[in-house]
Amino acid sequence: MTPVSIGQPRILSIEDDPVLGAYVHEQLGRSGFQVTWCQNGSEGLSIARRQPFDVVLMDILLPGLDGLNVLTQLRQSHSTPVLLMSALGAEADRISGFRLGADDYLPKPFSMAELHVRIEAILRRVALDRRPAAIAPVVPVGGLRFDDEQCDVFYLDQPAGLTRSEYRLLETLNRNDEEVLSKAFLYQHVLQRGYAAHDRSLDMHISQIRRKLKSVGYTEREVRTVWGKGYVLSAVDETV
Repeated sequence: MTPVSIGQPRILSIEDDPVLGAYVHEQLGRSGFQVTWCQNGSEGLSIARRQPFDVVLMDILLPGLDGLNVLTQLRQSHSTPVLLMSALGAEADRISGFRLGADDYLPKPFSMAELHVRIEAILRRVALDRRPAAIAPVVPVGGLRFDDEQCDVFYLDQPAGLTRSEYRLLETLNRNDEEVLSKAFLYQHVLQRGYAAHDRSLDMHISQIRRKLKSVGYTEREVRTVWGKGYVLSAVDETV
């Protein structure tokens, strides 16, 4: 489960670099966050399981358990949003992180302004997900059943295992069926932040959506890339 904290947003920072860890702890505290900082994966996992947090910031290269192992074990019981951090250009880490359920990825080095924006975007997405849904029957569309409460889609009663961000992306594409949505639109309205050319988070989320839909055998529609324009959810036997 994911406990809901009240008051100041609660941040767990798992970072073994003493200089960076202390700096992030201090700066986020000044920005109004309640920050808990630890320096190894095993301790971080234990704290994340015992206490409620709104966001977990986690380096991938950690002593003890590395960040990907922490994420794997945390996802067995908690859906707390996780923002992974690692060296710029470590694409394999990014892919693995998103596959394991990370909500975002921030390459090092980064600015505090960028970190703050990413955290605020995650908090806005969580707030949107927690809004009471309108009472309406859940109707399968194109063979998929969208479940707002579980933030997942089902095909033949089999869950795809989407993360919250992946679900909101697919649900947005579904509501705009056959309409190409730009990357800028999806960043702003789904990921809740501005689009930057170097940011691969959206591409990674889309890749995971495709993989997870395929894993449950859903082939009626697919998320297609329209080069130079964006993404569209369309029937497989149609062309864009």
